[in-house]
Formats: sequence, C-alpha cells, structure tokens
Amino acid sequence: MTDLKGRWALITGASRGIGYLAAIFMAKQGVNLVLHSRNAEHCRKVEAEVKALGVDAYTVEAELSDIAQVEKMCSEIDSRGTQIDIILNNAGLQIAYRTDFLTTPASDYDISFKVNTTAPMMICYHFLPGMKERGFGRIVNTTSGIDLEPEQAGYSGAKAALNKVTRDLGLKYEGTDVTLSLTDPGWCRTELGGPKAPNSPESALPGVLVGAFISDKKSGRIFSAQEFTGMSLEDAVAKAESQAGVY
Repeated sequence: MTDLKGRWALITGASRGIGYLAAIFMAKQGVNLVLHSRNAEHCRKVEAEVKALGVDAYTVEAELSDIAQVEKMCSEIDSRGTQIDIILNNAGLQIAYRTDFLTTPASDYDISFKVNTTAPMMICYHFLPGMKERGFGRIVNTTSGIDLEPEQAGYSGAKAALNKVTRDLGLKYEGTDVTLSLTDPGWCRTELGGPKAPNSPESALPGVLVGAFISDKKSGRIFSAQEFTGMSLEDAVAKAESQAGVY
C-alpha cells in the first residue's frame, strides 16, 4: 500500500456527501488537501475540520459546467506552488430523471458532459504533466453503475464517456507510478442519490479511495466501492490490487 502522508490531493465536491467524507478520511492519513466547491464558503467547515487533524488545506471554487472557471481554479492551485499528487474527481451532476425519456432535451447532454466528463478530464490533463515529471500520481475518477435507464441518459452517457477516456488515458501511464482508475460509489443517500438510496455515504469508504493507495502500477480499473464496505484500508487496497488489470 502506498503511503501518501505529506502529499497533496485535490478533491472536487468536497463540501458534502462522499467528497466531505473522503476529505476527512484522507486527512487522517496525513494527506494535505485542496478542497473544491462551487462556492468556497461551502468548504469552510470541512477545511477547518481537516486542519484540526494536522494537515494543511485550502479551498478553491469553480462551477464545473464553466470550463473557464475550471481552468482558473487549476491556475490558482499552480500559483500557490501546490504540487498535486492525487486527484479525486468526486463532484458530479445528475441533471434530471426523464420519465418521458423520448423528450430528453439536448441540454441534458450538454450540461452533463461538461460537469461529469469534460471538467474532470481537463483537471486530469492539467496536472498529469507534473505527476509524470515527478514520477508519482494517483487519479481516481468517479463513475456510476447506472445502466439500462434511458430516463437518466445525460448522466449515464457522460459517466460512460468518462469511463472510456479514463481507461484510454490510463494505458499511456501503465507500468509507471502514475495511475488512473475509476470508482463507482454505488447508490448512496447523498444529495445526488436522494433519500431512497439503499446505501449510506459512509458505506462508500474506503472503496472510493483505494485507487489512491494502490502500489501495483496498474491503471484503468473500475473499483466498486460497495465491495469494500467495512474493510480496513489495508485490506481494501490488497483486494483492489488483486483485481485483474485491463490491459
């Protein structure tokens, strides 16, 4: 298992839900944090909590549907001299549930792809050169297991695209200590998942983070977080590393 103490992680959507829990979890592992939200004020609580755990942290803001704001956020991180070693692209948007799915508007696709595919990949592209130069990096992109539901076509299509481009990009780094993987938290009772979801947000840990701690230099795998519920981090990482590679 990789020791990440003292490294810097960027967590998008860190103000609540799984992003919030992931921030606390990573801070307990000694990881310094850049915490993202659409509004920086939303992250003040989690920022104070992770600092109380002894790590350094600060907050950045960006509306992920506005790529200019995403680029500005990345530039701000650079201007602070922060070397991002770990990215958890956790933030996502479920645009709508269209019961009459044949009336799905084009805007569902436009907005969903900007937030769920384009923004995470722009973040990856921005920080990957530095990871490669330093010889270390971990990227974990959050996907979804939604399938066969045209009612959620914008969201599921964007996540399917994220799977594809993450795995394709991961091949270019296979065998190095820069790894790219995907995590599916499962259907959890977050603001996105809603109150009827069968799983608590806490059940997604440590599964949503195992891709950050693997040390086997394999990329492109999708880790189903619910398969790791209740496990220690060490056992979860060992199970993750036993999962066959995709290349």
